[in-house]
Amino acid sequence: MSDQPPASAGAVDRHADPDAPAVQPGAGWGGAVRVAVDVLRPDSAALVTAASCLVGDTSQMQVEDEADDFRIQLEVAAPGGTTGGRAVTVRVTYLGETEREATVRLRADVPDAPEPWWLIPGLFYGENRPAGNDRVFPRFAVGADDGGGGSGDRDRDAMVSDRWEFRADRAATPAVFAWGTRGGAALIGVERGPLGMTGLGLAHDAASGTASVHLTFPYREEPVTYVGSATPRPPWTAGHRWVPGEEVVLTAVLHVLGPDRHGYAPILRAVAEVGRAAHDVVPWVGVSEAADLAAEGLLRWHYDPDPGVLLETVGFDREVTGRDGLSVDRQAMHVGWVSGVPWAYALLAHGLRTNDDAGTAAARAVIEHVCANLSPSGTFWGVWYRDAGWRQSWSPVPNSLHARTLGEATLFLLRALALDPAAPDTWTRAARSNLEVVAGRQRADGNLGALHDATSGEVLSWEGAAGLVWVAALAEAQDLDDDGRYLDAARRAGDYYARFVEAEFIHGAPEDVGLAPTSEDGYLAVMAYVALHRRTGEPRWLDLARRAADWMLTFRYTYNVHFDDRTMLGAYGFATRGADQASPSNQHLHAYGLVCTAELRELAEALGDTYYAERAEETLACFRQLLPRHDGDLNAYRGMVTERYYQTDCFQPKGMLLTLSHAWSVGVLLLACEGELRREG
Repeated sequence: MSDQPPASAGAVDRHADPDAPAVQPGAGWGGAVRVAVDVLRPDSAALVTAASCLVGDTSQMQVEDEADDFRIQLEVAAPGGTTGGRAVTVRVTYLGETEREATVRLRADVPDAPEPWWLIPGLFYGENRPAGNDRVFPRFAVGADDGGGGSGDRDRDAMVSDRWEFRADRAATPAVFAWGTRGGAALIGVERGPLGMTGLGLAHDAASGTASVHLTFPYREEPVTYVGSATPRPPWTAGHRWVPGEEVVLTAVLHVLGPDRHGYAPILRAVAEVGRAAHDVVPWVGVSEAADLAAEGLLRWHYDPDPGVLLETVGFDREVTGRDGLSVDRQAMHVGWVSGVPWAYALLAHGLRTNDDAGTAAARAVIEHVCANLSPSGTFWGVWYRDAGWRQSWSPVPNSLHARTLGEATLFLLRALALDPAAPDTWTRAARSNLEVVAGRQRADGNLGALHDATSGEVLSWEGAAGLVWVAALAEAQDLDDDGRYLDAARRAGDYYARFVEAEFIHGAPEDVGLAPTSEDGYLAVMAYVALHRRTGEPRWLDLARRAADWMLTFRYTYNVHFDDRTMLGAYGFATRGADQASPSNQHLHAYGLVCTAELRELAEALGDTYYAERAEETLACFRQLLPRHDGDLNAYRGMVTERYYQTDCFQPKGMLLTLSHAWSVGVLLLACEGELRREG
């Protein structure tokens, strides 16, 4: 497996001005997309392609046809708005004399796409799962599962296919994008319409080189249903039960795209701005109260003074687990990522601001415990376990330490050193040791490595972009950078990892999903390039920070998912706008995006564009919901914060939440709140 990202399909960057005149993004690429309406049986066979038209110019189009007891009226409006979107209206009338089960599919075909690039925001990115990735989840491959050269059932069992259909609530925006060699198309829908939940789909015909994006009414899930396990469920193909004379009107927006994959950015920005007006998010508490609750949660439930750790998980139900929590509470602490130094830093910031001696002492104890126990190779260890002490990261590679975890711990250690006037020399020595050894391992092309041997220091893997967070750490180490070597290493690494940002496929950050693309990759990229721009003032890094932020925001929900009133999330009216899909592999909502709240604000100021600050604000508003204010709230205890909000059918039924408090979930909320309070005064 290569450590390079997929090759870019077009020019590196085109920043669209949202106030620019209306344009047709696909104009000039020498082709057109065909828009068609299909009617499908539950067994997937098409009853009829009832209407179609070729869309390539700026005129309005109307087509009407009748076939097999369905009358279809298809209307495609002229381009409009700032992004050139074309309103599509489909009026379907059932003329049959008996009831019939069927699904309506609105499809846009992109020619000249022998190796298409896909985007379903938060859900599908290019091939989606690199070949050989340890974590199994839906993957695209040309010719797979096509009955003619693919491996059929074997492909489906391995979740590899050249066609996929998903329910809309799996996506951060109900939209499907595809690019071919010269351009592409996108269809933008809504989560729910007159026939229930919408479906989002993509398909490729290897023989003709045609890529298709489509919306289905109601949704389908094919060729299998992914629910978070490597063992898929059967497909879901139930259609709507049509009665004689029934008529429905379905709507969508079509975009004809140019070849640049980053062309999604102005479109999703426009959708987000509409969502902000249409989907309310009402926090339970203000920022200051949220900070107090989170600090109490870390100290009361996650902090263990012996030996000075933030336990990673704590069960909501203390009657079942007992106070020691041995059956549920995770008796472990990563140095970064899901526990450790970043969240101890947040607790330290709160303690120093509020003169909370207990919180300050706990934060210092955690940081000291990490800094006093370096691995033989000179970096931090990966994880502390109560029954085994310091060990490697969550990697199948023996003795390996994960670059993202090490780098995130080092970055926040540097911030703790800058914040705490009482920081001991142990912290400075640990920070310098980590910086020295990682910079010393840097490859000639700038790659900082993904997996490091805890004993020898050998780089065990160079794949992916996990080293991105080290760009931020090296750039923020100015107080220890006596000769400028750290900044030089940050610049060279920034140049190397830029290829992942420019290819719109950043991957490898979390320890638990291999080389899958994740929202966390986006956070680290934003933090890295904002830090480089802050240190140098160079425009290149600002541009990469913007591109990274746009990609990161594809994971951020632009609408409020509909929940059944009797589910936990439905009963409490949880608003999902501002929450992030964790990844295509982990399809649940999480709050980790709060980690770069300050960087998004800094980016907005540097660009003179409030959009990025507004998207940060909506995330902080979102996760001030469902925050237990007293023991018993949410069947939890005051200050506990769940890691997972189940907005779709993955891992758990839709509408549930994970009844575990995670150190990082509490910590990242505290971090964002403390940043806001410091900014305000």
